[in-house]
Amino acid sequence: MNKTDKIYIAGHKGMVGSAIVRKLQQEGYTNLVLRTSKELDLTNQQAVIDFFKAEKPEYVFLAAAKVGGIEANNTYRAQFLYENLQIQSNVIHQSYVYKVKKLLFLASSCIYPKLAPQPIKESYLLTGELEPTNEPYAIAKIAGIKLCESYFKQYGCNFISVMPTNLYGPNDTYDLKNSHVLPALLRKFHEAEKNKSTSVEVWGSGTPKREFLHVNDLANACYHLMQTYQGTVSVNIGTGKDISIKDLALLIQKIVGYKGVINWNTSKPDGTPRKLLDVSLIHQLGWKHTIELEEGIRAVYKEAFK
Repeated sequence: MNKTDKIYIAGHKGMVGSAIVRKLQQEGYTNLVLRTSKELDLTNQQAVIDFFKAEKPEYVFLAAAKVGGIEANNTYRAQFLYENLQIQSNVIHQSYVYKVKKLLFLASSCIYPKLAPQPIKESYLLTGELEPTNEPYAIAKIAGIKLCESYFKQYGCNFISVMPTNLYGPNDTYDLKNSHVLPALLRKFHEAEKNKSTSVEVWGSGTPKREFLHVNDLANACYHLMQTYQGTVSVNIGTGKDISIKDLALLIQKIVGYKGVINWNTSKPDGTPRKLLDVSLIHQLGWKHTIELEEGIRAVYKEAFK
């Protein structure tokens, strides 16, 4: 990518898209094409056709998606499947029609089987049943990966996809109904500390383990792969380290300075027992994370709540 090439970042207002915009701007890219969801409805096929016809971007980062945590995924199952399928199909197909030089599609590690061996290799895709609570979202993301792979194989399109682990960072969602576990815990502990509550309720047993990646590290990885990688393997992006939800809660409690009690609501679902990505491929491709978890959470907490 040259500094003046026209680059479209779909979903630039979201946590991932905004991190990619920041990275490109830091690297000196000046010709970024950005549209909010109000300006361009990516689920509307004709709107996407008109946009590509008018703008003709040379590179595309497809970070737009309908996203949420366990409760949102489980509640809005039809919307998560339909809207994500529409967004991906429209953008990927028009990128083919208008001869985009390269496209990077952001999938998600939830596409892997619920009981996949750990750490999860890229080759474990479609080898077992999905986690039921987010199956519609996962199926949509798998379809996006397969679209990129199929356009690569049939038409020779340089479309690649990546599988980030759980993300956190600037522009995250802290709404308790729709947020993921790390921002939800930050919000809960912050409010408990502010309101001098004696206890905080956390969903599940605390035993599942999760891997967390700062979104700035993800943006660096996407930039690196856009410059260096082509192929049909969807590349895992993560830290290669995980932490139990219980230890995560204790770490966030320490960072917030909350002195009360944690009550574990075991009537609520745990989700997948463990989800650690094998990151050996991306390490071989020359990228490694730089932001460690405690440092990253402290920065995010200071920015979002102080």
